[in-house]
Amino acid sequence: MNRRQILRGAALLGGASALGALQLPSPASAAPAGFPNYQYLGMPLNKSALRYNPTNELIFPCIRGVYDKISGGLGRYYLYYAPHEKPGGICLAYGNSLSGPFTEYAANPIVSNVWSPYYSVSHVSSPHVLWQPANKKFYLYYHGENNTTRMAWSTDGVHFTYFGVVLSTSMVPGTTETSYARVFEHKIAGLGNTHVMLFMGVTGGTRKIFWGWSPDAKSWQFDPTPLVTPGADGQTDISGPHLLSRNGTTYVVYHGNGGNMYLTEVGNNFDREVHLGVFHTALSGAPDNGRSAAPSFGTDGGVEYMFYEAGARLSATIAVARAV
Repeated sequence: MNRRQILRGAALLGGASALGALQLPSPASAAPAGFPNYQYLGMPLNKSALRYNPTNELIFPCIRGVYDKISGGLGRYYLYYAPHEKPGGICLAYGNSLSGPFTEYAANPIVSNVWSPYYSVSHVSSPHVLWQPANKKFYLYYHGENNTTRMAWSTDGVHFTYFGVVLSTSMVPGTTETSYARVFEHKIAGLGNTHVMLFMGVTGGTRKIFWGWSPDAKSWQFDPTPLVTPGADGQTDISGPHLLSRNGTTYVVYHGNGGNMYLTEVGNNFDREVHLGVFHTALSGAPDNGRSAAPSFGTDGGVEYMFYEAGARLSATIAVARAV
């Protein structure tokens, strides 16, 4: 019996609540499963004006409200992002509204590709930040190299202390890459966990969505079976997953190699794979130019926003869309 079959059995014993997945109200105009449609609003950063921009490509936004978590913050919202490719670097911008503007943190990168004595790699990228209310710390997950995901922690969301490796290809048999991870507070029946991790894994030369679970968001176990596969979406590769909760169940939104974002219901116990189609269609013109990816969601004044990676690989930027 594989892990998926075990989880299906667990689902019959009772549901689990989604504690950290984004909760979205029902709009009149909706994408699959009643999710809102998102309309392009603008770009939070002027890429050409950034002090730190070694590759002219910005990817994997992670938006976090900090006004209710820390005092004396740089702004109400922190936007984490990274350049792609060598040398990468985890970067920070801050602002007081999700509609912008955002200001680049003067000392970027806040985490670089060399952190002595812990590691020296070609690049680090794909930041995802989780707030842990129990110990009032920010946990930062990021990859570098592409086969390794690391974690660091902070009390202010700016200055981080290295923790260690939390995911690598050696922990997921058959994978040649494990990266672009996001972590959410979410319980699975029968596992005794508090958090789940979604990430891109490469097996057989194709990209799929995998997952793991943890009792503390620091030590992890991983399912070797993909949670979401690309074929039913008409794609060959998928990546950039984000967990969403709605209708008493749980979904994963992610992007495909064709350029659009897709939605799949996985159920509260991650025992389903019901592909629901396109979640968000990329703009044919700027800034998407046919590709939208790696979404991160937030709410400001009751208005829902989606930050995402816009544009072709090697020239992407960060864009913002608003629910309509």
